[in-house]
Formats: sequence, structure tokens, C-alpha cells
Amino acid sequence: MIVWFGIAQIVLALLAALVCILEFSRKRGPNDYTLGATLLVGVLLIAQVVVGIVQPVAGNPVVGDPLEFWMYLIVALLIPFGAAFWALVDRRRTANLVLVVVNFAVAVMLYRMMVIWG
Repeated sequence: MIVWFGIAQIVLALLAALVCILEFSRKRGPNDYTLGATLLVGVLLIAQVVVGIVQPVAGNPVVGDPLEFWMYLIVALLIPFGAAFWALVDRRRTANLVLVVVNFAVAVMLYRMMVIWG
């Protein structure tokens, strides 16, 4: 795992959570900003899948358990897209609160993936 890319993903996920909590506090439903930020986190996780495949081939293997790393990555990849779909279906303002939790959870999972990678 590339350290600067992982840190950038964590910062972006926390910023996305901040955007979602601000929109929730303004009593707004999910909009382009909250959904776009969450989907950007998901797109960067797709890029992380590519990095996770290329890095061991390039000589940077996982120090910890590779199965644990890949399970974290797969779940972290599915969560933002599932939550964004759910927020599109349920347009109440509480959907933004769900997006806050999702983005924060992805940030924590990315940190754990960095620890597992070594």
C-alpha cells in the first residue's frame, strides 16, 4: 500500500464525513455534494484495489495477513456504493447521517489496512 495514497484517502474520507455532517446539520437531504464526496471515496477505493494488486508484484508485499487486508478492502469498497444507493432511494435528511458514518468507517478501515500492510 502506498503510504501517501492511503493518507490521502483517509483525509478525503474524513472530509467527506465533514461535508455530510454539515449538510445534516443544515437539515438538508442528500445532494450532489454529499453523494459526490461519498462516491469519490468509493472511486479511490477502486484505485486502491489496483494498487493492492500491483504493489506485491512490484516488490512491496503485505507484512500482515493478506486475507485480512483484502477482506477490509472489499468491504470498504462495497460500503460507499451501497450507502450512496440507499441515500438515493431514501431522500430524507437522515441519509446524510448514514453517509457520515459510512465515510468515517471507511477512514478507520483504511487506517487498519495501512497497519496490516506494514
